Amino acid sequence: MKRRNFLSGAAIAGSGMTMAAPAVAQGIKEMAIVSSWGRDTPGLGLPAQRLAARIQELTDGAIEVTYFAADERVGAFDVFDEVASGNAQGYISGDYYWKGKHPGWAVFTAIPFGLTATEMDAWIKFGGGQELWDELAGDFGLKNIAAGNTGVQMGGWFNKEIDSPDDLKGLKMRMPGLGGDVMAKLGASPVSLPGGQIYENLVSGAIDATEFVGPFNDYFMKFYEAAKYYYYPGMHEPGAQLCLGMNASWWGSLSANEQAIIQAACNEENARTLAETNANNGEYLRRLIEEHGVELREFSDEVYEAFGDAAQIVIEEARDHSALSAKIYDAFLAARKELGGWTQLSDTAYVLKRNAVLNR
Repeated sequence: MKRRNFLSGAAIAGSGMTMAAPAVAQGIKEMAIVSSWGRDTPGLGLPAQRLAARIQELTDGAIEVTYFAADERVGAFDVFDEVASGNAQGYISGDYYWKGKHPGWAVFTAIPFGLTATEMDAWIKFGGGQELWDELAGDFGLKNIAAGNTGVQMGGWFNKEIDSPDDLKGLKMRMPGLGGDVMAKLGASPVSLPGGQIYENLVSGAIDATEFVGPFNDYFMKFYEAAKYYYYPGMHEPGAQLCLGMNASWWGSLSANEQAIIQAACNEENARTLAETNANNGEYLRRLIEEHGVELREFSDEVYEAFGDAAQIVIEEARDHSALSAKIYDAFLAARKELGGWTQLSDTAYVLKRNAVLNR
């Protein structure tokens, strides 16, 4: 009997028929990632593609990743529903886009006068931020992990000078998240547009102003062709946290080792995106000014104080949405006070002293 079984198996093998796949191959998990960023977009799209490739690489192919940029499978703002429904396994985006679903989402990207990138990283990883993120995301069937940060953003591109808060009235400006709500309080008309639609709307005059990220990202978007005043610093996104959001059921189906690998890949990209952004912003700001005649402007104290007054109202309104929202915002604001106090004594104090000495 053993001999007959052996000969039968040998005959099948020699006939060219397909044998059952090895156990390792059978265990491969598919992961479709949909993104809010355009393909090959510097500073956003490329890091997203890098993260997708890295997950497959680190799992040695045990997780097979297929990446879809904005509009390749679903629209930039449709990625949340695509993953929450289980149609895709992950999205790469900024969670403030979902503030209409729950205002707590805004906190986990950026809110006006919020945390810097290093403060955000500290809060999420060691200050209870991840636990609150998990609580919110769990209500929507998701699991989210920090996976990139663009640091302090610029205030935006304007087709006129902004000398006082009155200059914002009636301005149609692309600004998502709670930052857009601040602009609305000051009389502007905020518009939420995916990155790939900003340029055409700015050039056509459908919007008068826009923010996006910073010099590295904005240079390639060619906003300078339609607006020449480039303002700083942005109050709306002082440390914009990007993320990998995953379907919670799919995440739960992974082994502890696979989950740890995805977490490690996200940690790596979180640091890498910030480093890449900071490494390039200076060069591309110089090129915007020297090559394209962009005029750099600093928001006046009067304008910034108006931002601050409006932001306080907007944040209180978001906080009052629900018990969970109050829990998230209270924790975030407490962290801002604690972490901000140390930042003032460390990074801020040092940079001011260093620059004062070097610029004598």
